[in-house]
Parts: sequence; structure tokens; C-alpha cells
Amino acid sequence: MNQSAAPVAPALTADAGRADLRYLGRLLGDVIREQEGAAVFDAIEGIRAASVVTHRDGDAAAAADLGARLDRLDLGDTLRFVRGFLLFSILSNLAEDRRSSPETAPGATLAGAIETLRGQGIDRAAVAALLDGALIAPVLTAHPTEVRRKSVIDRERAINSLMAACSDGFCDTETEAELIRQITILWQTRPLRAVRPVVGDEISSVLTYLGNFITVLPRLQARWEAATGTTLPPFLRPGSWIGGDRDGNPNVNAATLQTALAKAAEVVIGHYLDELDALGAELSMSAANVVVTPELAALADASGDTSASRADEPYRRALSGVYARTAESFAALAGHASRRPGIVPAIAYLRAADLLADLATITGSLTAHGGEALAAGRLDRLVRAVGIFGFHLATLDLRQNADVHARVVAELLRVAGVPGDYEAMDDDARVAVLGTELASPRMLFNPFATYGDETLSELAVARAAAAAHAAFGPDVIRAYIVSKTSGVANLLEVYVLLKEAGLYIPGDPPHCPIMAVPLFETIPDLEAAPQVMADYLDRPKAAALAAARGYQEVMIGYSDSNKDGGYLTSNWSLHEGALELAAVFAARNLRMQLFHGRGGAVGRGGGPAFAAIRAQPAGTVAGRIRITEQGEVIASKYGTPAAAEASLETMTAATVLASLEPPKLAPADFARFRSAMASISAAANAEYRDLVYGTPGFNTFFRAATPITEIAELNIGSRPASRTKSDRIEDLRAIPWVFSWAQARIMLPGWYGAGHAFAGFADRGLLAEMVAAWPFLAATLSNLEMVLAKSNMGVAGRYAALVPDAALRAKVFGRIEGGWTQTRDALLDLTGEAYLLERQPALARSVRLRLPYIDPLNELQIELIRRRRAGEDDPRIAEGIHLTINGIAAGLRNSG
Repeated sequence: MNQSAAPVAPALTADAGRADLRYLGRLLGDVIREQEGAAVFDAIEGIRAASVVTHRDGDAAAAADLGARLDRLDLGDTLRFVRGFLLFSILSNLAEDRRSSPETAPGATLAGAIETLRGQGIDRAAVAALLDGALIAPVLTAHPTEVRRKSVIDRERAINSLMAACSDGFCDTETEAELIRQITILWQTRPLRAVRPVVGDEISSVLTYLGNFITVLPRLQARWEAATGTTLPPFLRPGSWIGGDRDGNPNVNAATLQTALAKAAEVVIGHYLDELDALGAELSMSAANVVVTPELAALADASGDTSASRADEPYRRALSGVYARTAESFAALAGHASRRPGIVPAIAYLRAADLLADLATITGSLTAHGGEALAAGRLDRLVRAVGIFGFHLATLDLRQNADVHARVVAELLRVAGVPGDYEAMDDDARVAVLGTELASPRMLFNPFATYGDETLSELAVARAAAAAHAAFGPDVIRAYIVSKTSGVANLLEVYVLLKEAGLYIPGDPPHCPIMAVPLFETIPDLEAAPQVMADYLDRPKAAALAAARGYQEVMIGYSDSNKDGGYLTSNWSLHEGALELAAVFAARNLRMQLFHGRGGAVGRGGGPAFAAIRAQPAGTVAGRIRITEQGEVIASKYGTPAAAEASLETMTAATVLASLEPPKLAPADFARFRSAMASISAAANAEYRDLVYGTPGFNTFFRAATPITEIAELNIGSRPASRTKSDRIEDLRAIPWVFSWAQARIMLPGWYGAGHAFAGFADRGLLAEMVAAWPFLAATLSNLEMVLAKSNMGVAGRYAALVPDAALRAKVFGRIEGGWTQTRDALLDLTGEAYLLERQPALARSVRLRLPYIDPLNELQIELIRRRRAGEDDPRIAEGIHLTINGIAAGLRNSG
């Protein structure tokens, strides 16, 4: 099961995280023995021990023993074994996350970044100035790569909370008893979803994680102000796509948008109510003992609280009114009354700013009369929370495909009698028609005419967005993202639809609180992006909208560009596209904000965020960045308050460093490196496309040698796996494409073509310079190395054996296996390492710890797939396949 001919890393040392894991593993074993009996425990433990020996020693006899033990499992034992290894992987992730922050690179906090910059002659005043106009936004999406049920994740959180009271694998008796109870519940919980989640389920799930933002962001904001020595605006604001992302998902509509906003209001305003109630209990000061400001006295008198028991308690009386008004806001925005209604009649706050003003009155009175300590703590955190989250919690994006907009606008124009066949027009002709409509105050929609369902649905979304702005204010929805943007008309179509809802107001300049954001995804789209944006921004009214807003956002997609051109070319196209876009904006004296559509896996732009942000081209960050967070990465980075705190610190520190650090390269060196990288990228792209799109039968190989069919059956998301009913690779979404290769341990999207390109580049001295001096290439190679370490050509070969056509199997897998060896050798040559991950010992330790628990799951998955495809219809076979998918994903972590 070891990589063929791969150098072997030295033995790993134990650490505190492994002590926790051994402890949790022992408890899991005790639970299995108690629940299933000694025979089942012995069988699972025997397989575990044999797999560990096989990986540690490369022992052939141990490998044979492992194979024999797996062969002896019947279907019932197989399901129990897979569940055992799945739960061990889950507990392993938990133990690992407890013992390390998501990223521990030097400077991965704002205070650390300030020290780093100080050493380069940049003081903290420059940091404060940057953050004064900054926007840093992790945007949570529902992309289906999280295979765990919420019930499982809830148990993980409970176990994690209990482990906080333990030390180095030791817990007291009471805590251990509760851990055993939680692990028993986990063992008895069905790991797989019985039905596919609906959008409402995804909304509820993401709100669980956003709850951790509410907990940690106010505390971080205070810490960041202390680090910079000044008051800062709330520059880090979470975002979400869930309920507003309609691209390819017919289940998202105006109703889900309204549900998402109401549920978010319920969570965040519910938090405010809890905090206000607690403040009312705390601030019991009597007027006989304290002086209050006239403003606080007026607020108390206006509250309507005439209770004799609080007659001399001005702060409590004031908070009675504030609480009651907030409860009315809850009812208005969440759609139902709060659990604990106010005790006095009240009128809802129209905006969160009105609540903030009343809280400022309370704070001002306390600080004016010796109560600074009372204004700190809970009240300060509440004030910060309201400033950050408002009544909407997270800014919700809208997203739809450009083709949908074109069809809808075409129907609106046709029914309105506008001459010409809109869909047959080129971009210039469409722009002319759209420009005329955007200059006119008239509406296209006729309430007495008949329209198709698609048009009515899209207009309903625009109207729901307008209603959201009226209810919550402009921060609730800021961006309308257009997938498959290829021309200026794609952006103007959005404004035509928003105009129908009263959001786009014609004029000179025009006004629109929602920004049309282009999404450039494929390699050709990324190459065309600078010209598209130049043409768009050269339209005076488009430029006026951007100038009035202060910036124009552009989204660049990592997933489809990778599927289109391979790992190396995708990364390079994104790098070059960002640089060229920055030049377009600079030439027009407009500010650009990039939105990075990254996935969890390296093949979809994943990898450590700290290095990725710092590796962005100089001048492309400038204090403003949005990044998608998807699938299993959300739970990993934001699943607990501690993880969320570390992740948000990391993102902030990296953004500050990427914005303010001087360029690492002299202009002449940068020019040489770019020229070389363009050549390397072209070679990698040609090799990748020749294999994936130019090899006859490759699609057949892919669908037979990976569990793509079985993944499509998993109940892990509300969105279909393909955009159309076609089985072409071009029409397959990037997520199942990457996920299926990861399950087969080939991980082709994360490396193929790179080895060929690096090996064929003649100037080895220049390559060595690039590796040593260029953060972009260093980050690219680091992620490539992680993917290679998690892949396994021995296991992959057994998946390839599922391909019935022997000649096709030999042709395609021969290229893949040869490409893997070439890529590994080229990487080791470039880095000077003797083996993969030599310079990343913590990651190496993590990967090597997991492999003995992943490989047996792969072996069982292969056999179960073989049996199912041979026609066996025992439902336990499908269940077993889906359980192994779950277990392998948990072991690999960033697999989709």
C-alpha cells in the first residue's frame, strides 16, 4: 500500500495531540466492545493493527494479513468496520484540531503581522489606515462536499467541549463518563443522511457556524483595536450564499431567500435579546448611588417601564425599553415572536443603527460617571456585535447563470415590444439595447401579460431583494454574482432585472445598492476578463456606479478553471488575471475588490489560506478581499469558537501582510519569472488537456475508475451534480469531479501536468531562483506536495482495475501513473527534499497517522463497487459504499 518507489520518511514522534487521539481511540474501542461484542472489536482492532504495521514497516506479510482480514468480513461486519474507522477519523480530526490552530505560521495573527511589518519599516499607523477602509469577508456557501450529518457534527462539538477539561490524554472520571456517553451516541447515530437535504437544511446548518462568528468577532475586534492602538470600523464581515445562490440549483428561489434572511435575523437578534436580558440583570445600579446622563434618564423615562421595583434603577428601566423594541424587531424580521417578549409595549427598531444609538447612550452614561469597567465586557461586546452583524447577521449574495438572465431579459423585451431578437444579438448589440432600457424610467414587465416560469421566478427574486433592503437596510444584500460572465451585457442584464424591482434608479449618475459582480471561471474567461472589465468600466454610468460605491468587485473562480486547464494553469491564469485586472482598474482610477471562489480541495483552489492570501500578486489585495468557504472546510475552520477565532485572525493577518509588505521581487526578476511561468503553464495545460479532453475514452475511464456515480447518489447537497443531463466532463460540476478523483486516491486535478511542465523546462537555474524567491510558486508547490502525499498510486491502480476495457485501462492509467512519478520527482528536485513533506513535519505526521485508516476503506470501497456494478442488489452494498465515501473524506479532510 506504500507509494511505489517513493522515498520513505523517518519515523514520527508522539505529541500531545496523539495522546488525545490514543485516549479517544481507547474510548471508541471500549464503546464498540460494549455495543457490538468482543469478536467485532477484535476484528476491527486486528485490521487496524495490520494496517498500521503495513504502513510503518512496508511489511509484505503484514500487507497479506491485512488483505486476508478484509476478505473475511461479511457485509454486516464490513458496515461495522467502516463505521469504526469513520469514527476514528472523526476523532482524529478533533484531536488534531484541539492541539493546533488551523494555521500556525509566524505572523498569523494581526499582532504578529504588525511585528513583521515593523521589521520592514512599516508602522502600525499604516496598518490602522489600511483597516479603516478594509473589507475582509469569508463567504460561506452550500457547495456539497460536507458528507457528515449535522447530528454527527453536533456530537463532535460535544466531545470537543468535554476534551477542553482534559490534559494530554487524561480526563477525570466524570468527564470520561460523559465522553463515553457521547461516543456511544455517535456510534449509534446513522452516519448517512436518509434523504437529500433541502435548502432550508443548508440554511440551518450554516447558521450554526455563523453563531460562532457572533461569539468571537466582537472579542477579536477589541483585540485588533488594542494591537493597532486605535478605534477601527468593523472591517471583517461574514457573508453567505445559502438561500441566494440559484446557479444550477432550481430549489433556490425567492422563498428560500426570504427564509434565509428570516432565520439569520432570528439567530442574531435572538443573541442580542439574550445579552440585553443579561445586562438587565447586571446593571442594577440605583439612582441613589449613581449619577446618569440626561440622555440615559430620557431613555429610561421613554421606556414605559413603570414597575415600582425598578423605579430607582435607571439602567434597568432603559434596558426594558431597549429589550422590548429589539423583541419587536425580532418579530418583524424573523416572522414570529421571540421566546421572551418584552415587558412593555414598544415599537420595533427600524434599523440596527437605532439600537446601536440607544446602546451608545447607555455606554456614554456609564463612562461619564465612573462606570468604565461596567461599559466594558458584556455591553462592549454587544455594541460591537450590533455594529458588525446588524439585524441581518451575514451579507447574503445573489448568484445566477448569465444564460438565465439572457433568456429572462429576452422575454421581457419581447413582451414589451422592443424590436429585435435579443438572444441572437452579439454583445455590442445587446449592450446598446440594455443601455437604452437602463436610461429609461419605464418598466418592462407588464402585470397583465403572460410570462414563463423562469422569468417570473427571477423577477420574484429581485423583488424579494428589494423587500430585504427595505426591511434590513443596504448591507443585507450587496452583490449579485453572474456566473459565466463573458461580456458587458451579462452585467447590464442584472441591472435591468434590479430596475424592475425598483433597486436600479436611472439617472446621471444612476443609483443601485446592489452591485453586479462578474464571475470569470474558465481559462478563456479569465484571459478575457481584463478586456471585459475595461469595456464595462469605460461606460460612464458603470464607472459612476463603481465610483459612488467606492469599488467594483470581480470574482475569479478556482474550480472550473482547474477542471478546464489543470492545477498549474489554473493557478497561473488566476495570478495573471488578477494582475491584469488590477492594471485595468488603476488606469481608470477605480478601486478593485477581488472575490476568490476557492474550494476545499487543492484542485478547487484550497490549501492554507495564510500562504494563499500572502501569495496574491502585489497590488491586488489592498485591504479588500472576499473568499468563499465551502463544504467540509466550514466545519474545520469555523466549527468551534476557538477554530473560528484562529481562522479569522489568520485571514486578517494575511490580508494586512499581502496589502502592505513590499514586493518580494525586483521588477526585472518578476518579469523573468512571469515569462518562465507562462511557458511552464502552457506546457502543463497542453499535457492536462491532451489527457482529459484529447484522449479517446478518457471519460469512460473516469466514470469506471472513480466512484463518481456513487457520489452523485449521496445525500450531501440540494444542488444537482451536473449543470445539465449531459455526461460530458465539461458539464460536470467541479465538486464531484475533484471529489471522485480524491476518493480513488488519484487526485488528478491537484497535480496532473505539473511534472511534465517542470521536467521539460530547460533553465534549471532559473527554476531554482523562482522556487527560492517567489511566494506564488512556493505556495503552489506546497499545495501540490500535500496532494501528492495524500494520493496513492498503488490504491489508484486497484480502482483502475474497475475499468472493463483492459486496453483503455492500460493506456490511461499508464499515463496517470507515469505523470504522478514524474510530478513527484520534479517536485523533490525543485524543493531539494528527500521525501514528500520533509519540510512540513506537522502535516507529514498528520497524513501518515491517517493513511492506515484510509487505505482499508479504499480497499473495501473498491470491492463493494465491483459487486454493485456486477449486479448485486443487496442494499447493504450501496450503504457500505456511501459509508466508505464518508470515511475516506473524513480521513483526507480537504477532499472536495
